[in-house]
Amino acid sequence: MDVPRPELAVTVQVHPRVTVVRPEGELDHDTVGPLREALDAALADGARRVVVDCSGLAFCDSTGLNLLLRTRLAVQGRGGAVELAAPGPVVARILQVTGADELFTVHPGLAEALAADGEGEGE
Repeated sequence: MDVPRPELAVTVQVHPRVTVVRPEGELDHDTVGPLREALDAALADGARRVVVDCSGLAFCDSTGLNLLLRTRLAVQGRGGAVELAAPGPVVARILQVTGADELFTVHPGLAEALAADGEGEGE
């Protein structure tokens, strides 16, 4: 019996200099839609610095990784950056195995990512 999995939940916070996108759940071929929509919206809004808070991700497959890489290229094309914050062990492993950890700035947590641009936690 197939047990339906819940959709990936995604929240977005727009700060003055950074857009924070936080997916929560399992990121794969079947659940990528909400994250794709959030990242596409950030691009359409002209975001130049996007931090993906990975702390809520339990899993990420190649579909999710490809979306992050595609978004990185699009933001880089406008002089910006996509950064990752707080990847758990499973997500950190896929980044390491694929070499993607060399392509993204990876912060240990969201607070560190925000502090790297002077945003701070209280914003």
